[in-house]
Amino acid sequence: MSFNVLHLTNSFQQGGSERQAVQLARLLQSSGRCRVHLAAHDAKGALLEEARDVVGGDVQEFPLTSFYDLNAARQLRRLAAYMREREIAVVHAHDFYTNVFGMAAAALARTPARVASKRETGGMRTTAQAFVERQSFRLAHAVVVNADAVKRHLAGEGVSESKIVTVHNGLDTSRVSVPDDWRREDALAALGLPAAGGRRFVTIVANLQHEVKDHPTFLRAAARVSASRPEAAFVLAGEGRLTESLRGLAAQLGIADSTFFIGRCARVADLLAVSDVCVLSSKAEGFSNSILEYMAAGRPVVATDVGGAREAVAEGETGYLVSPGDDETLAARVVSLLAEPERAREMGERGRRIVEQKFSCEAQLKATLKLYEGLLARTRRAELRAVEGAQHKSI
Repeated sequence: MSFNVLHLTNSFQQGGSERQAVQLARLLQSSGRCRVHLAAHDAKGALLEEARDVVGGDVQEFPLTSFYDLNAARQLRRLAAYMREREIAVVHAHDFYTNVFGMAAAALARTPARVASKRETGGMRTTAQAFVERQSFRLAHAVVVNADAVKRHLAGEGVSESKIVTVHNGLDTSRVSVPDDWRREDALAALGLPAAGGRRFVTIVANLQHEVKDHPTFLRAAARVSASRPEAAFVLAGEGRLTESLRGLAAQLGIADSTFFIGRCARVADLLAVSDVCVLSSKAEGFSNSILEYMAAGRPVVATDVGGAREAVAEGETGYLVSPGDDETLAARVVSLLAEPERAREMGERGRRIVEQKFSCEAQLKATLKLYEGLLARTRRAELRAVEGAQHKSI
């Protein structure tokens, strides 16, 4: 028996949460076990067409400017009415804004199964926002986290452990696969990177919108790497308000000529294929999609030991973990991988195998369906007990 599921995301921009939401919606729709609906507060972004393809074009929008104005109340009633009209059995929110808005609307609509999400361990929200989000978790029947590290963080903040369910991100490996006739020279040209000079590319894929990604640590490490490996070049893939300040920092560090800001990258497979080492320098994470993509592309990883990084990266086997903000150790690890390309290749291949075995889309789909069906079964049992109790009283 299939049932209706509504997935809520803030927008369809090219972010990790948004991509995971659309990917999961596609997996669920293809399974034949669910009829999937999609909605967003801002139905715009690079992933919108893919989202429309999943649901046959019907993507709903519930625009918000604040949680505390008349429009918010109006949109809340609209969403609750939509859930009742479409007979939504499961509501699954994917980020802070949809957790707060979606759980409230789902409670108002008496939706049988309400699922919130948490994808980071801290550093993204103000104290007030974190408090409001915890209240939304009280309305949820389950809170999905993408790493055990996030589960521990939430439990430490007082969220009931019985509600928290770990479902690791799944990765569609075709996203980072290159065709058999792939040519490095063509890829470099398409990415706007230099083909001459025997460059070795050290890459970070992370939005340039939030300080939590800590690109300054990456750039300080890059300056150290450049001093001992002058052939190294550094690629920052992502866009956001910090771009110009980071360009300025690269110039101050004397590495402007070997640092390339390529913006939002639609050619991730090409980028990773030309990269020799891939880095993530975040101060905080949940479970990084970028790390999985690095590993799936067969690239060795140097990442900060935050969030769920340790659940993916096997220290010394598929890459290295370093302390947040430690640009000196980060640089030393990158230099060691550039100096030993055969060892780096072997580490990358081990990482690829781990992704295929542990972080597949199939595993993510199976775990998600198990969660939904378990919640719905629990609701049916509760309804049955209520009916039996009412019958008993009437006798």
